[in-house]
Amino acid sequence: MARIPQRPAQDPRALKGVLRSFGFAWQGLAHAWRSQRNFRIEVYLAALALGLALALDVALVPVLLLVLAVLALELMNTALEAVVDLASPAEHPLAKAAKDTSAAAVLVASLIALVVGAGLFLPAIAEKLRTYGKIP
Repeated sequence: MARIPQRPAQDPRALKGVLRSFGFAWQGLAHAWRSQRNFRIEVYLAALALGLALALDVALVPVLLLVLAVLALELMNTALEAVVDLASPAEHPLAKAAKDTSAAAVLVASLIALVVGAGLFLPAIAEKLRTYGKIP
């Protein structure tokens, strides 16, 4: 019968481990920023969307959730592509399928964000234009 290993004692430097984890996450963001043009474009579009939401008095939570979905999926896509490239440096149909499907997830999230964003922003833009007499 297998024994269950004893749990290690609490590390008195637990905060150090947490801070190191944050450091690794920042390194991942920096890598994505440096190496992924689409990630940079999506960050710029996210900043534009958040600025417009503030300027047009659009609810921030839905906009933030859309931004979260697109950027998180883009980061996951970047990670999956790196792992696939490591595991299968030569071209392989399954490697291509994994990378294409991961990219498709980002595309679907982006398209849904565009549609939902239009539903959030267009009425606010129309209201501003009515206020300034630009449309009836």
